[in-house]
Amino acid sequence: MKVKICGLTRPGDVALATELGAWAVGVIFAPESPRRVTAGQAAEVLAAAPSGVERVGVFVNAGADEIATVAEACGLTVIQLHGDESPEQCREVRERTGARVIKALAVSGPGSLERVVQFDTDYILLDTYHPERRGGTGEVFDWSLPAALDEGFRREKLILAGGLNPLNIVDAVRAAAPFAVDVSSGIESAPGIKDPGQLRLLFEKIRKEAS
Repeated sequence: MKVKICGLTRPGDVALATELGAWAVGVIFAPESPRRVTAGQAAEVLAAAPSGVERVGVFVNAGADEIATVAEACGLTVIQLHGDESPEQCREVRERTGARVIKALAVSGPGSLERVVQFDTDYILLDTYHPERRGGTGEVFDWSLPAALDEGFRREKLILAGGLNPLNIVDAVRAAAPFAVDVSSGIESAPGIKDPGQLRLLFEKIRKEAS
């Protein structure tokens, strides 16, 4: 199972995350996020990731032109769309950037998962619904909901997010059996500042579960 560490703002945190085995590292461009970085800052942060690690840029309701420009400037390999983007907009972003696409969906109940089949993106990320914030809430949702999805889909495309931390990561993985987990606020000492001890503990728990 793969691990994506998101909301990164410092090269040193990227270096440690990838040293510990992160599959992907993510930066956030959404203006409303306390972890927001500029394209210039993102390029500097992501430069600490070695070759082979996915470089993810998170956007919320941004235009395809803006996304393509930032993706090229930062060397993004994956685009995460965390707003109200339609399936058509997701396809346009993939065509414009050549990057793989993650579509994030907010989960508030069983009906939230009906939208999963509407998207043909490379990955689907499920995050906790919040009326005012898109991600980074530190709140979990009912993991029995994604557990009811097709097993093949979960193991090939599902990225589980929402309040994950070293204390609950094993339970989350056992419940949903996703392709990957996405962790941000659960390993921070402050927004965008990853705690080295928590980061190491997260990967230690995941490795023990996989062994």
